[in-house]
Amino acid sequence: MYQKFTIYDEKLKYFLIFLVIASLVFIAAVYKNDEKIKSIEKKSSIQAEDLVSVKEFFLKKIRSPYSNIDYIIKSGDSVQKILKNLNLKNTEIQQIIKEYKKYSNNNRLLPGNKIDIVVKENISNKDNSIIKFSIPITKSTTVEINRDEMGSIKSQKIITQLYKKKVLAENVIKNSLYRSAIEAKINSNTIIEFARIFGFEIDFQRDIRKNDYFQILYDTYFDENGVFIKNGAIYYAHMSVNGRDITLYRFGNDKSYSYFYINGKSVEKALMKSPINGARLSSPFGLRKHPILGYTKKHNGTDFAAPSGTPIMASGSGYVIAAKWCGGGGNCVKIKHNSTYSTIYAHMKNFAKGMKAGKKIRQGEIIGYVGSTGMSTGPHLHYEVILNGKSVNSQKLKLPSGKVLKGEEREKFEIERIKTDVLIADIIAAKQ
Repeated sequence: MYQKFTIYDEKLKYFLIFLVIASLVFIAAVYKNDEKIKSIEKKSSIQAEDLVSVKEFFLKKIRSPYSNIDYIIKSGDSVQKILKNLNLKNTEIQQIIKEYKKYSNNNRLLPGNKIDIVVKENISNKDNSIIKFSIPITKSTTVEINRDEMGSIKSQKIITQLYKKKVLAENVIKNSLYRSAIEAKINSNTIIEFARIFGFEIDFQRDIRKNDYFQILYDTYFDENGVFIKNGAIYYAHMSVNGRDITLYRFGNDKSYSYFYINGKSVEKALMKSPINGARLSSPFGLRKHPILGYTKKHNGTDFAAPSGTPIMASGSGYVIAAKWCGGGGNCVKIKHNSTYSTIYAHMKNFAKGMKAGKKIRQGEIIGYVGSTGMSTGPHLHYEVILNGKSVNSQKLKLPSGKVLKGEEREKFEIERIKTDVLIADIIAAKQ
């Protein structure tokens, strides 16, 4: 019994020794692995710190020198006071104030309004440079001061809100439509559009008589102080010319519209009677003695004498097929209107901006300006109409009538026409 117990105890002793040795080996392995992990973590930490340092380095290198500031105007602020807080040179501050004073008082700012400011930090010194200083001076206008590409400080007034009003203008023609319209305080752009509308029906050089009369209803735009900014669309145009009364109404939307007689017939034809206003017919179509060549030669167009620089209109819609030097014709534009009609405009001083072959042209659009280029003895426009490939007399040409409104379109036109007539009557009554 005792012997068995001894053998068993001996075996237990060896097992315990083995267990201790195994435990020590395991602990050593775990410790070594833990040290390896700590080493890796330490190495990773160093790498992460290095990455952060590199990132910060590059951010410092590529950080934009421009700062955007939204400054809210406070009571007692002035332009000078605000600019001094931007670390600008005093000479630059004075430049900005000088530009601002063109539009408003330096000390009259609107508390609560926001100034949009952009400044550039200069690395070489502590002074900043202004890039943009945009400040509202009224509810509808903002003064914007910028530094241009050449480094100069420039300013402009920007209209942010406009107020629209319909105006009825009228006058008796004593000398010319243009002068009479200016007397009635009508903007030149509206006069040009008015002339374009009636250009299908009236030759302003030969049809107008003294004491003829016109009336226009059109949009005007003002700022909140009542200062005129610009004119808008013409809704109604009337002329009493040489015993004839012609009344036209606008119908359509802002993108597509035309002018119609009271019977719903469009005033627009394939071509206008004359592509230039206020010009004198200086040389008709047909045989004539050429003023430069000195011998009799057929004149394929009609010449209109006018001051140099007078605008020339496209007599019809279409595509420009040439805008270039045409030899004896000097600077000229050729327009193809459709499969039947083309027109030529020669001796131009220069072309309108963007005039080139392939450009789509709207009837009445300015295409160039009267000059005396090529074989010419003085400023005039040579105007030529080509019908089915043959030059014809533009002054005797009978053109097809325009569109006639029918059905639902005619009903809508009648409603708009009546509204316009009522509005005109109200404006006239208010003046009395």
